Amino acid sequence: MQGIDKYTIEADGVKADVNIVGGKGQTNSYELAVPDITKPTLALVDELKHQLITEVKVSASEILDPKSVSKLKEKFKQKAGELLKKKIPSIKEETANFLIGTLLHDMLGFGKVEFLLNDGELEEIVVNSADEPIRVYHKKYGWLQTNITIDSEDKIQNISNTIARRVGRQITILNPLLDAHLVTGDRANAVFYPISNKGNTITIRKFARDPWTITDLIANKTTTSEIFALIWLAIQYEMNLLISGGTGSGKTSFLNVCTTFMPPNQRIISIEDTRELQLPKFLYWCPLTTRQPNPEGKGEVAMIDLLVNSLRMRPDRIILGEMRRKKEAEVLFEAMHTGHSVYATVHADSMNETIQRLINPPIDVPPNLLGAVNLNVVMFRDRRSGIRRTYQLGEFITSEESGNFMVKPNILYRWKPGNDTIVPHAPSLRLFEELSRHTGLSQAEINKELKTKKSILDYLVKNKIRSLNDVGTVMNKYYLDPDSVIDSINKDKKII
Repeated sequence: MQGIDKYTIEADGVKADVNIVGGKGQTNSYELAVPDITKPTLALVDELKHQLITEVKVSASEILDPKSVSKLKEKFKQKAGELLKKKIPSIKEETANFLIGTLLHDMLGFGKVEFLLNDGELEEIVVNSADEPIRVYHKKYGWLQTNITIDSEDKIQNISNTIARRVGRQITILNPLLDAHLVTGDRANAVFYPISNKGNTITIRKFARDPWTITDLIANKTTTSEIFALIWLAIQYEMNLLISGGTGSGKTSFLNVCTTFMPPNQRIISIEDTRELQLPKFLYWCPLTTRQPNPEGKGEVAMIDLLVNSLRMRPDRIILGEMRRKKEAEVLFEAMHTGHSVYATVHADSMNETIQRLINPPIDVPPNLLGAVNLNVVMFRDRRSGIRRTYQLGEFITSEESGNFMVKPNILYRWKPGNDTIVPHAPSLRLFEELSRHTGLSQAEINKELKTKKSILDYLVKNKIRSLNDVGTVMNKYYLDPDSVIDSINKDKKII
């Protein structure tokens, strides 16, 4: 096998090399190269483990509290360093860091899986059973088999139990399913044997440490600055936005990116099953997540509970991770009609399919309510090349025919796959008229705003301002003092 790619990752001070290998006619694989530990050194590590267990006092609350894990690691790290210095006074700092990191992985972490959790290029980590190597989903190379295995089904079970305990849940033979979060924010799902026929399985979806931003999506052609300028204008003036798309098309990522357009002086409530959204620091944001019932069936907090409760929290804007059921949709559309600005995602592959999903079971919203949605963005993923694109951007047009409400899509922009461009399709029939009615802006003023916003977005791309908080800082400055931001762009001066 030949080398395709190589890079270094680090976990708790321990460095390891990642080699992506493959070649023509071969399946690519992910090989992790960690420095070998000799038998005498392994004996020393085991001895240190026993001493640490004896000498470091840890309360049950510290073990179970996810927020205490980083403090626990520091406590163990400090004590392990002292013990190593006593045993081997001449030990090099690099070697000491490696041994201490290895100890932390074994005692408070998940062994070599810790390296995978710290690899920013991975999106998914899958343990299928003790008989199979761990597989990972790489951002660049897709699914890859690794050279890492977990020794036994018991160890997989122990990892699952550790994850469960830290979030106050249980996973047992009688209750063999677990959906939880790691300390890092990554989402973990576990299924025990015999429900998972091959053996105990764990799936970890990694939480983006460095999330996508407006700059990234324009630079990689997922969408255009022209489209983002229109979405920005709609969000600024409290229009309602619905983002559709298939599985893995980038709906949540797109929604997360769009939140940067929200003004800093408004209260934002987000509601999700699992925490995925990451908003810039300048926003006034309260994230809420659902909770599953305990083994006795008590303590559940469902999305509908949070949605109803959010209306009592004086929100200016409500973000719903995903709309799935009729009750959620009813409350969400009611919020739209009572003056709240609402953003949500839904599974659908086109604007027309979005309408059908909304007006038929299981969501089953009355067609006349769809008029409250001002813009619909449809995301698309090309499964062959892996690229994601804004497939359609448009509005819903409602009308009444013979006493029946009809909803039709009006597509403003669409993606042309032949030359990979996003082009205008039809003029707006609703959006600009509603913007004028809500803001008093004339069409000329709206066009001027769109041009200004496009120039700011192009400036971000040109100057490679791409981190979440840097982009957020520019947006914040624009809302607080738009003239100075526009002046800086016109004179090509630094904004941040």
